[in-house]
Amino acid sequence: MAPGREERPGGGGTRRLSAASLEERLDEVLFAAQSRRTTTDLARNLADLPRVQQDMVLHWTEVATQTYAEVAWLLPKLAPRAVGLLDAEHFGTWVLSALDAYDRVGAREAMQTLRAVEAYAASLERVAVAVDFGQEEMRLSRLLQGLSGRPLGLRAGVSAWTDTETLYLPARMDLLPTADENRRLYKATTALLWAQTRHGTFGSADLDLESALSRFPDRERALEWLAVLEAVRLEAVIADELPGLAAEIQALRGPWPDALMPLVPRLHRPDATLADSLALLEHCADTEAPALPHCGRLDPAAALAVRSERIARDIQVLRKALAVMKAAGCMKPGGDEEPLVTAQGAGDAPAQVKIEGDLQALPPEGRAAARSLVQDLGEIPPECLVPAGPGLYDPEARPRQAEEKDEPVPPPACDYRYDEWDYHRHAYRKLWCHLYEHEVREGDSNYVPEVKQRYAGLIAQIRRRFEALRGETRMLGRQPDGEEIDVDAQVEARSDRKSGVEPSSRLFCRRVRHDRSLAAMFMVDMSGSTRGWINDAEREALVMLCEALESLGDAYAIYGFSGWTRTRCDIYRIKDFGQAYDERVKQRIAAIEAKDYTRMGVAVRHLTAILLQQPARHRLLITLSDGRPDDFGDEYRGQYGIEDTRRALQEAHAQGVRGYCVTLDRHGADYLRHMYGPAGYTVLDDVKKLPLKVADIYRRLAT
Repeated sequence: MAPGREERPGGGGTRRLSAASLEERLDEVLFAAQSRRTTTDLARNLADLPRVQQDMVLHWTEVATQTYAEVAWLLPKLAPRAVGLLDAEHFGTWVLSALDAYDRVGAREAMQTLRAVEAYAASLERVAVAVDFGQEEMRLSRLLQGLSGRPLGLRAGVSAWTDTETLYLPARMDLLPTADENRRLYKATTALLWAQTRHGTFGSADLDLESALSRFPDRERALEWLAVLEAVRLEAVIADELPGLAAEIQALRGPWPDALMPLVPRLHRPDATLADSLALLEHCADTEAPALPHCGRLDPAAALAVRSERIARDIQVLRKALAVMKAAGCMKPGGDEEPLVTAQGAGDAPAQVKIEGDLQALPPEGRAAARSLVQDLGEIPPECLVPAGPGLYDPEARPRQAEEKDEPVPPPACDYRYDEWDYHRHAYRKLWCHLYEHEVREGDSNYVPEVKQRYAGLIAQIRRRFEALRGETRMLGRQPDGEEIDVDAQVEARSDRKSGVEPSSRLFCRRVRHDRSLAAMFMVDMSGSTRGWINDAEREALVMLCEALESLGDAYAIYGFSGWTRTRCDIYRIKDFGQAYDERVKQRIAAIEAKDYTRMGVAVRHLTAILLQQPARHRLLITLSDGRPDDFGDEYRGQYGIEDTRRALQEAHAQGVRGYCVTLDRHGADYLRHMYGPAGYTVLDDVKKLPLKVADIYRRLAT
């Protein structure tokens, strides 16, 4: 074919691009001149493809260039092979899977993902029988609710495992030949992970799992075997409590593997314990562990860390509950070391403690803590049965933050991971943002009283406006019963009777109260650009708003947000929904200060998740900010950050959360309409208007 000539494939349709035209396009997309590489061979690879496939390859090459240039160079080389195996939709998901691999792992994994196009095409054949976690999440959640033990969370993950508080299941299940079998495999795996948390897989008061594992030189193989041995043991426990569920598990796993047959008799009984599994582990940890479809994996380090924190927390909760009982007169006066003789209750849920020979009922939070301790340790330790005294460790307190420096303070262990929307690729970057939640340290105790005194008249005005929003009593007519007679209904009934029509029996009026059901989250920008007057105005606005909201009775929370790149996105808890507007909260408001940057999307996602936990019919997410989304470096600035924040707000809206933004950026209308919609934001031209404006906006949104 002559250079520059365009041919029509098949005698009609769109013209196919020639090799010369393709080379020119690839030079432009791949910046070939700057890299001193040639695209001649790549263009020849694509020259014989139909025009629609040529355009598709060029499009995805351009997309790949924005993430990693080497992936973009490899794509046209592999394209002729790929288009023979994949349709247009799956071609795009193949490229995105390589780019996601680059985001998660690095360049080598991305290149291997692209080269394995045949394996990717083969995996698509399993899609018809695959079951997604989202399809089964509700059913599995109901299963967990019906099982005994402490409440457990349920999330999608890479593989099946548990940290003793959350069960992680694969995002897609496709191990078995049919969709129905994969649904039942989700159920069996959930039951096994629950049994691990419920029946001592991670040790007890007299058995340290980490110490037991330290005897094995090949830790990974020992963990693989231990997971299998525990699956055998726990299946017998499940069979004793839930024989129907155990029968389903048995049908899914089939016959025991030959390597397990000599071990099953010792483990497959209800009274077997983790010690039995560890004893057998001594004899088989040197060989390869057999595979069981529902087995999952064990991560003792993560599970024991969560377990240790929970035990410390439960001990404090139980001791505080006993201190409340002591203060209420349930216990005789005495020293803080006054012992309680025993804890009694039904099964593993101690509901009463014996005090001076008399049984006393524990409050609900103490009962839950006692149940959790029994599940973890097999008993309630004696030190838990001593009422808390003054000056004890406060589990909600955090270390004081380091003084502000030019460089960011190294963060603690990551609390949460969130996806981020990459509008360039029209796909999420999986678990991209690392979020850390902090509690704002307490500041000046005189700040809030001074603000209240300075704005006393304005606070009273806002409070009067809010009081008008309280639940009102309404009179409903034509009721079958009630405290008053409905005169209109009586007249109509008499008229019907004279006309020979059967009169209605709904002749009364009844008063009903329409209570409000609203939860509001205030998301406060604590980026460095708020330093000075803006930060002062935010704090004053929050003081005035809290003083007024206390008269309204709505559930509300206040969180600040800042950060420094995707690896340290910070959320600052000022007031949670369950906290009263007390002196600690007031001092935290006083301590709000400007910090780093404004990575908004991850903050919206995290605070939306907190807001969705509130049992309210209406939920508001109100942002106080002075500018557009921004972060250190160039990537998040501009359209990228706007599109990620917009996507996060769309996700919130789809879950019933209404977003609104109050900004001091005079150019905010340029991007806020795109993020929040035409009626979802207010731009202020004067920072002094912020306190009153926030109150008016909340009043309007809450009406």
